[in-house]
Amino acid sequence: MPSLPTIEKDVEKTAKRAADHGAFDAPAAGEHDPAIADYCQRLGDDGLVLGQRLGEWCGHAPALEVDLSLANIALDLIGQGTNFLGLAGDADQLAFHRDVLDWKNCWLVEQPNGDFGQTIARQLLFSTWQHMLYQRLVASSHEGIAAIAAKGVKEVAYHRELAADWTVRLGDGTEESARRMAEGLDWCWRFVPELFEVDEVTAELIERGIAADPRQFEDEYRSAIAAVLAEAKLEAPADQRPILGGRRGHHSEHLGHLLAVMQHLPRTYPDAIW
Repeated sequence: MPSLPTIEKDVEKTAKRAADHGAFDAPAAGEHDPAIADYCQRLGDDGLVLGQRLGEWCGHAPALEVDLSLANIALDLIGQGTNFLGLAGDADQLAFHRDVLDWKNCWLVEQPNGDFGQTIARQLLFSTWQHMLYQRLVASSHEGIAAIAAKGVKEVAYHRELAADWTVRLGDGTEESARRMAEGLDWCWRFVPELFEVDEVTAELIERGIAADPRQFEDEYRSAIAAVLAEAKLEAPADQRPILGGRRGHHSEHLGHLLAVMQHLPRTYPDAIW
């Protein structure tokens, strides 16, 4: 397996500072700054939606070990999503009482699980990007974002490693497993360009030292994916017409179905206390 990039020493320092000062319990830091709130919603929605997707595997994964691994990844992502949404405003309100057009997640995370190969393809492409992003967000000038990234980068390193390992197992396994892995990659490939899109909101926050510029690590990302696929004896799919717009509320039909399940209880019983 190709080794993961080394995480800088300041990850530990930032995480310790967050724990010492209660950064995760701070008031919603983004609510008075629309750009920060928007960016935190994007990161939070990514984690929450993919966490919900992976939760659908609970009790259905091909082996108990995989079932537990996917459940643990889902919990990590939901935790990260909750923290980021907490910076943007009321995390529960944002999670359970927004309509589909108000969600800002990328298209990749809302895609259906399909078979196990498609799930792993989605996880490889997203976790590799998320890991590289968090490594850079550790240096964000926004303390809350830096603290969440410092905690999350260690979790996502595991997500990335597990996805890479299963990509190799499936790709270099049987003829059937290799075919399914290749088909999963082909399904997800068109959503990768959106991960590196920089719009006005992101450009402003990059200029302020708050957001990370994904364009700066796109080459590193593509090289890392290529290295995993080479070990898996798989070829990268041909470039396709990119699907964009998730950050602006344009989504596939799949997200509406996912939210209908996820938001059912809070919307049915809005005054309930658990």
